[in-house]
Amino acid sequence: MFEVHDLPAPLPTDLVALLARVETATIGHVLHDGFVDPEIRSLLGDRRVVGCAVTVRIPAMDSVLLHHAVSIARPGDFLVIERCGDRRHACLGGMVTHAAKLAGVVGAVIDGPATDMSEIRACDFPVWARGLSPITTKQLGTGGALNVPVTVGGQVVCPGDVVLADESGVVVLARDRAEALARKAIGMQEFEVEALARMRAGAKLGDLSGATARVAAALQSGGSSK
Repeated sequence: MFEVHDLPAPLPTDLVALLARVETATIGHVLHDGFVDPEIRSLLGDRRVVGCAVTVRIPAMDSVLLHHAVSIARPGDFLVIERCGDRRHACLGGMVTHAAKLAGVVGAVIDGPATDMSEIRACDFPVWARGLSPITTKQLGTGGALNVPVTVGGQVVCPGDVVLADESGVVVLARDRAEALARKAIGMQEFEVEALARMRAGAKLGDLSGATARVAAALQSGGSSK
């Protein structure tokens, strides 16, 4: 049985441009939620992409709905693929990669393996996955769901969510909080640049972060130093 819903509204271009300046690890200094399991890793290394979540849930051996999804996807979309617990069959390989790239899809995250790494690399198509597998899905038509809430790497993703992914991992943000988080993260990154310059000039990390002052205060209030 197939369940198919309309594509979500695209992300505003100014929001995408803002988030493209943000590192997922900086978001990790602010949030503890929204992060996909770190075992799901970038297959192309140092890529950073931002996109609108188009969610796909497909059962173990059937990739019919994924082929449909890449056929209707738009520039700026980011495929988020739930595999219903299957970690054996690769649903994304050469043909899906080429189709997604030609459609303008910016990336894909899969709670399972991919395949055809040479074609993924040749297309320069950013993929986050649980490694690789030569065992592939088939066109069976047994069912699946498109643009419904899915779970990928322990994280619930809704259609239209903001997906930010880079070499450190994948984070999913609700649209209504993405801009504020991006601006806060950019401010933190700018502070880090300034702090590094000061450290090269002789400043100590503990003084800049406040850690040394905290340790001193704790010792004065009853801690022990040996």
